[in-house]
Amino acid sequence: MFIGLDIGTSSVKAMLVDGEQEVVAEATAGLSVERPQPLWSEQDPASWVEASKLAIAGLRSEAPSAFASVEALGLSGQMHGATLLDASDNVLRPAILWNDGRSEAQCRELAERVENLEDITGNLAMAGFTAPKLLWVAQHEPEIFSRLARVLLPKDYVRLALTGEFASDMSDSAGTLWLDVEARRWSTPMLDACEMSEAQMPGLYEGSDATGILRASVAEELGLPAGVVVAAGAGDNAAGAIGLGVLDPGQAFVSLGTSGVYFVANDGYAPNTKGGVHTFCHALPKRYHQMGVLLSAASALQWLSGLLGVSEAELLAELDASLQTSGFPADGPLFLPYLSGERTPHNDPNAQGVFFGLTHESGRPELTLAVLEGVAFAFADAQQSLLAAGSKLDQVAVIGGGARSPLWGRVLASALDRPLTYREGAELGAAFGAARLGRLALTGESPQDVCTPGAVREVIEPDPVLVDRAAARLPRFRDLYARLKDAWSPAR
Repeated sequence: MFIGLDIGTSSVKAMLVDGEQEVVAEATAGLSVERPQPLWSEQDPASWVEASKLAIAGLRSEAPSAFASVEALGLSGQMHGATLLDASDNVLRPAILWNDGRSEAQCRELAERVENLEDITGNLAMAGFTAPKLLWVAQHEPEIFSRLARVLLPKDYVRLALTGEFASDMSDSAGTLWLDVEARRWSTPMLDACEMSEAQMPGLYEGSDATGILRASVAEELGLPAGVVVAAGAGDNAAGAIGLGVLDPGQAFVSLGTSGVYFVANDGYAPNTKGGVHTFCHALPKRYHQMGVLLSAASALQWLSGLLGVSEAELLAELDASLQTSGFPADGPLFLPYLSGERTPHNDPNAQGVFFGLTHESGRPELTLAVLEGVAFAFADAQQSLLAAGSKLDQVAVIGGGARSPLWGRVLASALDRPLTYREGAELGAAFGAARLGRLALTGESPQDVCTPGAVREVIEPDPVLVDRAAARLPRFRDLYARLKDAWSPAR
């Protein structure tokens, strides 16, 4: 038996998987995000550990006999979060998260300090990444920075609590801006630019490597056997790819989660930072991937649901009923889904969400359609950037909570103008991939034998009517951002 543990932004998810790769049990524990100032997004690292233990306890409660035979655990987690520790491994301040936008000025400063930053890291300096956050701390919280002994990503802080090991994997570490991504090692020039050293960095492992075993006290507390192996694991998107079997060039997926990701596997390092494309290490040796990243995807629909006081399911049902009666309108409001700023293609932490074109006829169905379409258009922008960066797109799967909506899939396939494949198990996500990495760390099996794609459940083809609609509206969507980008308030 294997456990996959995914430390997300809104919850921790645990999954118990057997040797036949069947999910035996699942459990989640919630997390909250604090936004003490505009552009800020923080969490208490202790909450990750507490939620992880609660989620694992849920597995034990649901399947006690299977739980007793667990042999390995894999970790996945939200990327980029800066967890600052002192010499005694005490947390110095709340962790600064991936969707925090305070360090825009430090991004510019890093680019000035390291002229070949993009060549080393495969990425633009963006406010969501870890390195500019530490430069911000050095400049705005010097007392805390002076006590800094170690920096960890969220899942790696949980690893430290579970195992006592100070370790990370290549895929997650590639999102720090401290990794020489092609060489798969820490970059001295990037660390020097942040007034830091390799001694403050965790040891680096491939995602399928073992990084130690559970502490005896933790195993006893959780009711797990002694000697459970803990894999290096992966950042959430690379772990999701492992769960989907997206390993080879041309294989891709779009993730409709809290954030949105367009992920493409590559077999070599081929960075192209134009259009905000990320180039990271994959979770397996000698493999890489490119990503277009949206900071708000399914969370945009969640936001609308909260604003209107109606569940997401009710909004989608109302929209579907309206479309069944009247069909898709020729026009309607446009929605810019930049509620937390945006990465691909704009690299603009100050971008904001916008409804444009509201009239007296704009009701809940019209707003819901605008949100679905706005997120789909943002994915179309990411696709354009990936193709311009040389990515090859053969098969595109769909994962994430938004993948449960066939209507959203239809809108998305039409905006991308390509078929979308829905596979069995696609909803399992990063926790399932983490469990696979835990298995590989224990057994040493071939990744191709373990990380196989699920059977095709459905293929959603582009709808010709919606393709034409998108072709007419997407240029207006892009023009709206271009007209507004200079009007965003930096202070927000």
